[in-house]
Amino acid sequence: MEKRTPSPSASDQEASSAAHEKSKTPVYNADVDTSGVDERKLLRKMDLALIPWLSFLYLLSFLDRTSIGNAKLYNLEKDLHMTDNQYLLSLTIFFFSYAIFEVPSNIFLKRLRPSIWLSFLMLFWGIMMTLQGIVRDFPQLMGMRWMLGVFEAGLFPGVNYYLSCWYKRSEFGLRAAIFFSAATVSGAFGGLLAAAISKMEGIGGKPAWAWIFIIEGLVTVLAGAASFWIIQDFPDTAKFLTEAERTVVIRRLQEDDQFSAAGEEFKMKYIWMSLQDWKTWLGMVVYMGCDMPLYAFSLFLPSIINQVCLAVRFTATPANLLTVPVYCFACLITCGVGFMADRWGRRAYFNMYTCTLGAVGYVILISSRSAALSYFAVYMAAGGIYPVICTSWVSNNVEGSYKRSVTLGMVIGFGNLNGAYRARDRPWYPLGLVLMYIAFGLIASTTYLLLLKQENARRDRGERNEIIEDQPETHDPLNEKNGRFATIDAAKREKGDKWSGYRYTV
Repeated sequence: MEKRTPSPSASDQEASSAAHEKSKTPVYNADVDTSGVDERKLLRKMDLALIPWLSFLYLLSFLDRTSIGNAKLYNLEKDLHMTDNQYLLSLTIFFFSYAIFEVPSNIFLKRLRPSIWLSFLMLFWGIMMTLQGIVRDFPQLMGMRWMLGVFEAGLFPGVNYYLSCWYKRSEFGLRAAIFFSAATVSGAFGGLLAAAISKMEGIGGKPAWAWIFIIEGLVTVLAGAASFWIIQDFPDTAKFLTEAERTVVIRRLQEDDQFSAAGEEFKMKYIWMSLQDWKTWLGMVVYMGCDMPLYAFSLFLPSIINQVCLAVRFTATPANLLTVPVYCFACLITCGVGFMADRWGRRAYFNMYTCTLGAVGYVILISSRSAALSYFAVYMAAGGIYPVICTSWVSNNVEGSYKRSVTLGMVIGFGNLNGAYRARDRPWYPLGLVLMYIAFGLIASTTYLLLLKQENARRDRGERNEIIEDQPETHDPLNEKNGRFATIDAAKREKGDKWSGYRYTV
């Protein structure tokens, strides 16, 4: 049987195999013949149907939320008569609405069709983005930034959850990395696009920064309208697959201990299960440790480069163009780490290594006053921050489709609450604060790893075994505390990742 994900030790592999042998899940669509389905070709077919368009949507999302950093270089503050603190408030308010609406959006995504919900969100955040180009003062900009956060909130956690409903745990990391690498591409593309759009200064009586918002917003509106026909729904109803292919997709997930793959009805207890799970809360701290540094980096990189390069009298456009190779480098590192983490496992260790690299980059940025050295440090920071996004690790360790949707929403939402910055630290901005967040991420990742290994060891020793009515060998009075169930399948569906045969990914 194919492994779900690379295990940390041989004993874990043996325990996982033994658990599968004793716990066969009823075969999904048992009457469907799947002998003609080539699994590798099916995986490529899924990749082509899902990943490119979703990555493009996230590119637009990240482009729209961070374009204000590029617009600032083209007199946004001056034209709207804003102070530095007001500019920072316009950044921060986005993160509050974004974080608040992530969990509800994920629940709607599960209850509605992804093709409807995600298209709706895109259409309206594109409209909000476009309207930013016609604001005339600070309060209007604040209102548009709040609404932009409301509608963008559903995309990143929603797509991470959505992809976890298609791929095995050992396949999800690379796909999530490719999807997320669109953020790095948007950083590079955003600089180039802003430089090009700035040439429209004065057309229609509008400044360059207004055209940045309008052009990028209109592209998003068009993409949102097209998404209704392009985005696929969940595997059991996907129109681009044959019935045999749909059956293979769901059987693969069930073999990977995703017991809810064949369908799950909404119950409030799934939300409470997420809220009561320590992995949700610790995952929030892990994500916080990488998300705040990432947003600080993406929002302020043009300004940082512009100010550390004043010695050569760079203007806004060259500063934007210098961000392009930085983001290209981050994209390559992100995809490479995602591939290796899927191939070798050990997601925690990759998290900690990349966090350390990012911290070294920020230490150099804090201490350096040399333009060349600071520009080199920016590459180190980008290569350390972007690959560390931990959604695949968190998703790998939560079973139950509704529980996973809530957990991912909470983890990503809490990370996005940490998007507040200070103006007085210019040009090095809140780099010391960023280092503190990276330290939080390192400590939380280490704790998460140790607790997962500890729990796997307890399950290997049989300390989490349940009493299964149709399996006399489990009828040990010591197992009563872990629950009594009629069948293994009932235990899986009731307990999700708390089931004794489930092994966490480290």
